[in-house]
Amino acid sequence: MVAVASAAECAEFVSRHPQWRCDGPTGALRRDLQFDDFATAIAFIQRGAALADALDHHPDWRNVYNRVWLVLTTHDCGGVSARDFVLGAQLDQLAVELHAAQPPAR
Repeated sequence: MVAVASAAECAEFVSRHPQWRCDGPTGALRRDLQFDDFATAIAFIQRGAALADALDHHPDWRNVYNRVWLVLTTHDCGGVSARDFVLGAQLDQLAVELHAAQPPAR
């Protein structure tokens, strides 16, 4: 069984990856991204899918034109786990490579 991360572990991840928000250990990690165009947003999703498959850990995500909304949670434990931190860090690196921006607040 995968263990739920502690509140301190969630806070540590967010301190190292400030674009992410954490709903708390029994919630999810969330990040919103904005790319230059639709093709780049889809490239992020395609390349991110390969990263997720390699980890056998799949995000919930949504795309509208150049925006991508990510939600990471581990269903096996009912919250955030170390698996979410690993995938989140990898997706952060990919976002940097594809020049993602933080979209304006709604």
